[in-house]
Amino acid sequence: MQSLGRARPVQTGIRRDPAPTRWQYRMQRLWLTPLFRVLFRLGLPLTVVALIALAVLYSDSRRAAIVQSFVDLRTKFEQRPEFRVGLLSVEGASRDLSDAVRAKLALKLPQSSFDLDMTELRARAESLDAVASAELRVRSGGVLQVLLTERVPVAVWRGTAGLQLLDATGHRVAGLSARADRADLPLVAGEGADAAIPEALAIFDTARPLSDRVRGLVRVGERRWDLILDRDQRIMLPSVNPVAAVERLLALNAADKLLERDILSIDLRNQDRPAIRLAPFAMNEVRRAQGLAPTTESGL
Repeated sequence: MQSLGRARPVQTGIRRDPAPTRWQYRMQRLWLTPLFRVLFRLGLPLTVVALIALAVLYSDSRRAAIVQSFVDLRTKFEQRPEFRVGLLSVEGASRDLSDAVRAKLALKLPQSSFDLDMTELRARAESLDAVASAELRVRSGGVLQVLLTERVPVAVWRGTAGLQLLDATGHRVAGLSARADRADLPLVAGEGADAAIPEALAIFDTARPLSDRVRGLVRVGERRWDLILDRDQRIMLPSVNPVAAVERLLALNAADKLLERDILSIDLRNQDRPAIRLAPFAMNEVRRAQGLAPTTESGL
């Protein structure tokens, strides 16, 4: 009798191949690559995040709202009380210079320290002639401290613009209304004298034994100096090594009392042959002694 149930498949003896397909084999080999695993684990989340951000930022209104929120957050942070500057302290200078620096900075306080441009404020302070350098810092308590290094005048320059005070580098410090206001400082004159102040100071220092007679230095041709003494005596110094010429002058004066004689000028530009110019009366006496001028006799 034939069975009414489902017929069983006939066993043919051919078994299914357990090896992976070519596509599965390639995927398995690719997954075993370390770089692919890193890219898959990191790249996929980053890609999802980038797509979400792109979708959010695609709208102009959303972008503006995000930017405005960051601006508001930064503004609230910068306007916190601990960052506000309410006082200005100027130190290291005289009262007049401190007032000039305050006026030059022209700060409207209080304001946030983040709104202060320290570089620009420093440039403003150093633009004043009397300020050699300036250092700015914000101290605790909302104080903007300005530390100044004031230029020290060492000479008075009589130039085309009038009397001016110069420091040791020849930089202008301030104007001067009258020479008597700074009679303690040496006087220099002539075009270009401000550019040779270090050399002028060396000459003044060497001529210290004649300080009671020295009236000043005159720059000649922007290349050399004339030392001016009282009684209108002029010492012409060379353009090269004028300090040594002053030392020779002091030696001659110590030996022969040269500067006490009736002399108008001494030319030391040629170190081998100094030239002396006598006053008219002294020149007539020399000529009379040499028999070159007639001797006047009294009729008494």
